[in-house]
Amino acid sequence: MEIGRGAEAVITLEDGTVKKLRLAKSYRQPALDLRIRQERTLREARITSEARKLGVLTPIICDISRFELKMEKIEGEKIKDIINKDLSRMVGETVGRLHLGGIIHGDLTTSNMILSRGRICLIDFGLSFYEKTVEAQGVDVHVYFQTLESTHDRPEELIEAFIAGYTQTYPAAEAVLQRVKEIKARGRYL
Repeated sequence: MEIGRGAEAVITLEDGTVKKLRLAKSYRQPALDLRIRQERTLREARITSEARKLGVLTPIICDISRFELKMEKIEGEKIKDIINKDLSRMVGETVGRLHLGGIIHGDLTTSNMILSRGRICLIDFGLSFYEKTVEAQGVDVHVYFQTLESTHDRPEELIEAFIAGYTQTYPAAEAVLQRVKEIKARGRYL
């Protein structure tokens, strides 16, 4: 049964297992398309597993093939449906652990977060990569802030709560948050 569809993949649920299949793109040269899909699938599996080692709750990868991941189904509610200050603070702590380990999620939206067993679970590492620069971390946080501002009530409170959790967990948080302000200012003039 199909449970989701993105720009790159179809997500199905079969016998309690989530399958993410990366689809071929007809606009790309076939050999390049094969390489890109395979590399992204492998990277997503690797980073999803690495994030768990950092104490970030993620789905357990059960199997991997060239273009498909099979993973644990995470039970819980999407953060986008239940966000509040306490949850946003927990998101900040979670992202702080991720950044401390040099992982950029790449798509930090409340749709890619689930409250499961009292913890924030990050899903969909399809755009993730390894990077420790303030710029990359700032863009990651900026995406989260934009999501709060565009889709949730009282975004200022949620951002403030995120900052509290993030600064508590991540020693370089101040530099990242300063960069977020710079990134936001750059966007105003595009």
